[in-house]
Amino acid sequence: MKKLSLAFSCCLVSLLSFGQATKTTLAIIPEPVSITTKPGQFVLPKNITIQAGTSAEMVNVTSYLKTKLATATGALVTVKSKFAVPATIKLLLSTKTDTVLGKEGYELWVGVKGIVIRANEPAGLFYGVQTLMQLFPKEIEGAEVSHIKWTAPCVQITDYPRFAWRGLMFDVSRHFFTKEEVKQYIDQMVRYKFNLLHMHLTDDEGWRIEIKSLPKLTTVGAYNVKKVGEFGSFSPPAPDEPRTYGGYYTQDDIRELVQYGKAHFLNIMPEVDVPGHSLAAVASYPELSCTPGAENYKTRSGEHMMDFGAGGIKALVDNTLNPASEKTYDFLDKVLTEVAQLFPFGYIHMGGDECAKNFWEQSADVKALMAKENLKTMEEVQSYFEKRLEKIVESKGKKFMGWDEIIEGGLGPKAAVMSWRGIKGGITASKLGHEVVMSPTTFAYLDYMQSDRVMEPHVYATLRLSKSYQFNPVPDSADAKLILGGQANLWTEQVFTFRQAEYMTWPRGFAIAESVWSPNEKKNWNTFYPKVEKHFARLNEAEVKYAPSMYDPDFKPKMAVDSIMSVELMNEIPDLTIYYSFDNSYPDRFYPKYTAPLEVPKDATQLRVITYRGKEPIGRMITMPVAELKRRLGKGGE
Repeated sequence: MKKLSLAFSCCLVSLLSFGQATKTTLAIIPEPVSITTKPGQFVLPKNITIQAGTSAEMVNVTSYLKTKLATATGALVTVKSKFAVPATIKLLLSTKTDTVLGKEGYELWVGVKGIVIRANEPAGLFYGVQTLMQLFPKEIEGAEVSHIKWTAPCVQITDYPRFAWRGLMFDVSRHFFTKEEVKQYIDQMVRYKFNLLHMHLTDDEGWRIEIKSLPKLTTVGAYNVKKVGEFGSFSPPAPDEPRTYGGYYTQDDIRELVQYGKAHFLNIMPEVDVPGHSLAAVASYPELSCTPGAENYKTRSGEHMMDFGAGGIKALVDNTLNPASEKTYDFLDKVLTEVAQLFPFGYIHMGGDECAKNFWEQSADVKALMAKENLKTMEEVQSYFEKRLEKIVESKGKKFMGWDEIIEGGLGPKAAVMSWRGIKGGITASKLGHEVVMSPTTFAYLDYMQSDRVMEPHVYATLRLSKSYQFNPVPDSADAKLILGGQANLWTEQVFTFRQAEYMTWPRGFAIAESVWSPNEKKNWNTFYPKVEKHFARLNEAEVKYAPSMYDPDFKPKMAVDSIMSVELMNEIPDLTIYYSFDNSYPDRFYPKYTAPLEVPKDATQLRVITYRGKEPIGRMITMPVAELKRRLGKGGE
């Protein structure tokens, strides 16, 4: 231990003796706690030596680093465990715990002669490696050798996360994504220091996890009819249409994904969404329903099935489990016995959201339960269900978590809450003494449109990058001690392919990553968006799809007193110029420049715009129908 400390001290003296700090532009996402830049740069040699320990977790770090370096640079990369050997990169575990760094923090020194990353735990070294990768040229993200000069700026970084819970939710139920695609999603997440993948495994459209004691969940419940178009408005499937679209993860698949996550210092939390959103389960086992005729139910293929009105949620088909039947709780016990054994993570998410209760209201079973248990409202019926479910989850050695609807009717004693309908539910739960994860629609719903609706698959709301960046998981009135962290949620009703899943995640995932890792006071939109642009280039190298929506303007139509319509264009980032046309042609920088709200010509049918930075087009060509502008004003159109 003394030899290790001496070697570390000598290394620090060497690395930190390269002079006074100078100003440089770095693009690290999420923003580190502290950065000091120094003169000079490190040049990666053709033969690279990594010096590190040999524990299983350390091997995960060194294997990751070795693969990244060898793939992109073509260099010979050797891993050594002896600290007497000169090394290009030293990965050091502290001999004495650094209370500032905690379990996931790290210190990174890049000097002209070498690189040192120090941490208390291998997880911290892994995150230090992610930052180091962002100091190298963008080609480090490529899958082919690039013959460039591999350099990194000399820098000293101290960094640690603001929250322990830094998650993304991936809905693999509405559309099934393969095991390999989930691994790709994990690869992308960990680059930005996310450490939790929340898998939404069950819903009306498909049951995606093998439960050996209940085989129909996957033989029946994992498949529906393939439809393409606008989800929620598909025609009902005909009886003879093949139900072959979908899939599921075998238990071996799940074990493989869990191990893959562990090797990347990421946990996977399963979600089994009940008592609503359960049509796939009911179609598989109709006895779980309180409604006669459930034996005729099929998994949903995207047809209209739910009404969300001012009077509450109404289901056209009963997609709920029967809260009054012991068969329901026996079913859930079997499911959770197997789920708990597959996922080592301490929490199981049990949904609880958007439970339509109109079929419960008609059920004799539910009415009898209410009389027996003295339940006055349907919210209390769901609370009864959730409290029984919480006991089942806890009997498997896990903690129970649900969406914020589980607060209604009364929370179970140890339930954790994921607040999605804004932040109010999370504030309420924390004040009641319950753990909370913040994932509000206001900032963190990745299924929302990122640009104007004429450019995006239609969803009921828009969430721009700059709004996502305002996410703060700890509201002023919440009990901060009980806020575990935050996450963003990618629901996939309108996401048919993995490429579209990438497009919806990035760059808003950058904004969430910085909101859950970086100190709140370090966040600054004017320094963030230039970093995003540099990471676009990195995603290009990695062949990851992303949305360029931050270059798209917002359209705000207005009507003057003389019934002449005008439209205001607003950029999300400040250094862009908009050019436009009303004559159906495609504008470039020689067209009129937008400087003030535009009066829409009487007979114009469309407005086209494009954004430039200097002489280079940077935004997408956008065609805005005048009829759509009128519709937004309530003056006709669609």
